[in-house]
Amino acid sequence: MPQNLELYITPEQADDDEKIKAVVKNIVGKNIGHIQKIKQSIDARRTPIMIRLVLDVYAADEIFESLLWKPDFPKTRKKKSAVIVGFGPAGMFAALRLLERGIQPIIIERGKPVRERRRDLAMLNRDGIVNPESNYCFGEGGAGTYSDGKLYTRSKKRGDIRKVLEIFVAHGADERILYEAHPHIGTNKLPHIVEAIRQTIIDIGGEVYFNEKLTDIIIKDNAVKAVVLASGKEIATDEIILATGHSARDIFELLHKKQIAIEAKSFALGVRIEHPQKLIDSVQYHCETRSEYLPPASYSLVEQANGRGVFSFCMCPGGIIAPAATSPGEIVVNGWSPSRRNGKFANSGMVVAVNEFDWQKFKEYGPLAAMKYQEEIEQKAFKAINKNLTAPAQRLIDFINKKVSTTLPECSYIPGVEATSLDDILPNEITKSLRQGLQQMGRKMKGYLTPEAILVGVESRTSSPVKIPRDKETFQHPDIKGLFPCGEGAGFAGGIVSAALDGMACAERI
Repeated sequence: MPQNLELYITPEQADDDEKIKAVVKNIVGKNIGHIQKIKQSIDARRTPIMIRLVLDVYAADEIFESLLWKPDFPKTRKKKSAVIVGFGPAGMFAALRLLERGIQPIIIERGKPVRERRRDLAMLNRDGIVNPESNYCFGEGGAGTYSDGKLYTRSKKRGDIRKVLEIFVAHGADERILYEAHPHIGTNKLPHIVEAIRQTIIDIGGEVYFNEKLTDIIIKDNAVKAVVLASGKEIATDEIILATGHSARDIFELLHKKQIAIEAKSFALGVRIEHPQKLIDSVQYHCETRSEYLPPASYSLVEQANGRGVFSFCMCPGGIIAPAATSPGEIVVNGWSPSRRNGKFANSGMVVAVNEFDWQKFKEYGPLAAMKYQEEIEQKAFKAINKNLTAPAQRLIDFINKKVSTTLPECSYIPGVEATSLDDILPNEITKSLRQGLQQMGRKMKGYLTPEAILVGVESRTSSPVKIPRDKETFQHPDIKGLFPCGEGAGFAGGIVSAALDGMACAERI
């Protein structure tokens, strides 16, 4: 049996496997065969900063056998298939699980393959042209492909997180994601991994159709019978995994039109806040210059202000702010980092919890009220500037002082920013809590409140504003047999890993 060992070592030692081995050998006093990293995290509370490592140490005469995921697909397939709508993390991992169970997935994706999708993103950034079917949210891999690739989740009871990470590794991700406390792939590497997963699905017998948008679901006797696509194609099926993501507003409208029960759901709304990465490093690592052996620093902040939660969301060290609109005439921002996280800036969503009282003016829309509230704010942000995807922005200090900025600091948002009062765009209940929450955060994180920081609006796609209900045991819609609401778009996940786990869980029910 391997010996489990916990170490606190310097960042320089942690960066070199031979140095780790020397430390371990000095402790265990025996010939070492293999060292398996189980967990690695930074302890910035110590002076100097240390790296915490949890290891399994094998003696030279002990056999180490890799436990990495190995595909276990049946050689003969049952004569059964299921349709998956959406090819983001939920759809991809649902497809893999169906294949493991001998069921053929037929995947429908409204957007394009990742390589073609890049051209639409270039037009989005360069020219401000939004393709409603191919953007940062829609296309192969979903929003996760081009929004950083963070693999951290608090959903410890949802399923086998390790298996999700191992599948990513099997398709090209670095093995570091298996033991790092906050694993991250990076937007530059995810497209190749997504393509590799698609190829596995096709090789084992799955079908993937791009540029095919769901326009209708045929239901008879309260049971799924077929899906209808914009191309006119109709696919007969008894089971649909609906994994369309949090921005597929047309799907929510379709379900409502067909009188399939959905519910308005709380989400969070705010801005992207961006600081120089050097500033965040100095604050978090308590030093003027970050050691080359330490990664760019991140942070996680949560406060209560005016009875609402105010919190950082999707923090991207060394990243950029990106345009995440899915329709013309709206401004939506998100953030991402490359794998090395080596950009000049650190950005994070800084958002406020929205509740049912906020969208009361839209109550005539019933379960779509929260979505209409979200939509109105995004359109208001666009009209405030009305220059392609130029985003409204304000220095952090100016926002706190309710002052329109006379100048703006350099910003990573490629379409450009323009000084505007964010109070004219965001609802009063949001700006009031945001302003107070930021001041509270600044008191706890010295240096956070700085004229060098900029707020860019609006960060509004934190989660789905609609929930599609499902039975707790069968995962099917309570009124429609064979309809499996899944992932972020249905309100059952938040991020790549939890969406992947939910996709596998829905597949398992089928």
